[in-house]
Amino acid sequence: MNIQIFGTKKCQDTRKAERFFKERRIKYQYIDLAEKGLSKGELQSVIQSVGGISALINEKAHDQDTLALLKYTPEAMKFDKLLENQQLLRTPIVRNAKKATVGNAPDTWKAWIEEG
Repeated sequence: MNIQIFGTKKCQDTRKAERFFKERRIKYQYIDLAEKGLSKGELQSVIQSVGGISALINEKAHDQDTLALLKYTPEAMKFDKLLENQQLLRTPIVRNAKKATVGNAPDTWKAWIEEG
C-alpha cells in the first residue's frame, strides 16, 4: 500500500486522514498543498479516479474570486486553471496507487486496507 495524503496543515479533514492511517500503523507520505502542489500527472490521475474536476473543487474555498473564474472557464481550460490554482482543491486528497478519494472517506480507506 502506497498512501499519499495531499492537504493543508489547517484542514481538519486532512488531520483526520493522517490520524486514520497513524492509528492503523500504515505509513503514508504527507504533501502540503501550500508548499508543493499536485503534478500534472497526479492531478489527471486523481480526476479520473474521483469522477471529474467538479468532485475536486472546494465550493467553500477562501479565494472566491478565483473560484468564480474557474466556474465560468470553458471545460477545455478548467484542468489548466485548476492546476494553477490548487488552493481551490477539496482536501484531503488521499491516493493509493491509481485509486483516490477527496475529503474525509474512512470507509473507502478501510476497504483499501482490507484489500491488502
